[in-house]
Amino acid sequence: MILQTDIPAALDLTDDNLINVQTITDAMMTTSQSLTELGIRFFLNLLVCWILVRCFYFPKSRRRDYYFTFMVFSSAMLLLLFMMGNAEVGVGLTLGLFAIFGVIRYRTETVPIREMTYLFIIIAVAAVNGLSPLYKIEGITTDSPHYQLSTGHLAVLLVSNLLAVALVGILESSKALKQTATRLILYDRIDLIVPEKRELLKADLEQRVGVAIDKLEIGHVDFLRDAAFIKIYYNPAAGEPATIGELTRAKDFTE
Repeated sequence: MILQTDIPAALDLTDDNLINVQTITDAMMTTSQSLTELGIRFFLNLLVCWILVRCFYFPKSRRRDYYFTFMVFSSAMLLLLFMMGNAEVGVGLTLGLFAIFGVIRYRTETVPIREMTYLFIIIAVAAVNGLSPLYKIEGITTDSPHYQLSTGHLAVLLVSNLLAVALVGILESSKALKQTATRLILYDRIDLIVPEKRELLKADLEQRVGVAIDKLEIGHVDFLRDAAFIKIYYNPAAGEPATIGELTRAKDFTE
């Protein structure tokens, strides 16, 4: 038991100097405020993801399937985080659901590292847009606490999205980080695979394939069939897809 004499005299515990905790917890958002918050988060996230996918990813890859996947995945992620963030289940379960989804779906095919990087970026952006605080409680010391849109929180959210877009834009436009494509070739002139004829081999491949080769690697050599596997590296033209060059079997293309 705490006696009144145990409380320091310097502490003034009058009602005017105490924060009414029950009153603070009773502060509720109105329906219009909730809809405004959802609209700001959703359309901001949609705009940022569209810029990332349409302006940076799609011009180089031309993969419409990933275009669709990224946009829908990002919007679904934001909605789920927004709804779960206000429920008792919390954010941990939400991220766990997407982790399970990733293990089940994306293990069924080989996803290129660039696509996986963009997938991670849009998930991170959706998490920031779905969980960053936008409202603050006003009137704590009064009898009518209420939520009010915070311009400071909104500014921080906008800057975070701009930083993500700027980072991707700088890296994608950097000449030192130009996209490199590879192609696996079954080559028939094994007399040119010796080191002293490397320039002749490169010139012959460039003439046949029609690309300027940066470097090449010689793999398995079959002397019985006079053939060898050669992997070439080159810089694709702007907008040229560079994914089919990795395929070595017909069923990989049809699937």
